[in-house]
Amino acid sequence: MSTLSRKIDFTVIFTVQNANPNGDPLNGNRPRETGDGLGEVSDVCIKRKLRNRLQDMGERIFVQSDDRCDDGFNSLRERAKGQEVLNRLEREKKSRDYAQEACKLWYDVRAFGQLFAFKGGERSGEGVSIGVRGPVSIHPAISVHPIEIESIQITKSVNSEPNEKRSSDTMGTKHRVSFGVYRFDGSINCQLAEKTGFTDEDAQKLKQALITLFENDASSARPEGSMEVKKVVWWEHSCKSGDHPSAKVHRAVKVIPKTDSPKRFEDFEVTIEPLKGLSPDVWDAQ
Repeated sequence: MSTLSRKIDFTVIFTVQNANPNGDPLNGNRPRETGDGLGEVSDVCIKRKLRNRLQDMGERIFVQSDDRCDDGFNSLRERAKGQEVLNRLEREKKSRDYAQEACKLWYDVRAFGQLFAFKGGERSGEGVSIGVRGPVSIHPAISVHPIEIESIQITKSVNSEPNEKRSSDTMGTKHRVSFGVYRFDGSINCQLAEKTGFTDEDAQKLKQALITLFENDASSARPEGSMEVKKVVWWEHSCKSGDHPSAKVHRAVKVIPKTDSPKRFEDFEVTIEPLKGLSPDVWDAQ
């Protein structure tokens, strides 16, 4: 199976309706905002969702969520140590071979990269620190217009423990974005793909994961159907270095509000400027 043969750029547009797409723990778990009042979803959050989707699609994932663990390992160290071939390469201090083997084992390592940095235990000098730089880069998602954040008080009506004296009904506060249209961009670099073994087939799996990004992602903060991918724009260049710079390609997508107070996705106009020698594959939600 050959490595990625052509550079790829992509843009994803999604909506948020009465949900908290990415809470900020340093700000009372309110939805993240930029200094300009635009909504934000971190690139780390997006990669977490992609890992979950790829895991659902049958791919082996190194950085797994605790509630999605499918191999019985409770930490990254245990997962790495559970591979005999990696243990042998670590003992032989073959860092390059270690990195290559890790890329073969786990999709997210060959896609996003990974730092394998584990302590060596009681004896010094036995630790491992091996870095893998992945070909897939993803920007944070930013809303295309300022968001409105609603906050509500949540209460309880029963005691948590037997014989507990009932305290105040108030438990805390929940925050949500009433409505927002967000977009994020990304790229896949061929030169780095050659080093990690990221293939054309891997790229198509990533594309499908982007399209189904919010499947099996529902929670109290993000009820089922409250977040929806509306459009995925996928450019496959004609060569490894690309026909145009990624920044120029991403700027080709324009998402412009039609009204001063947009309340639904239809209140926005999405246009894609033509680029010489480069035609996108566009997926639209039905």
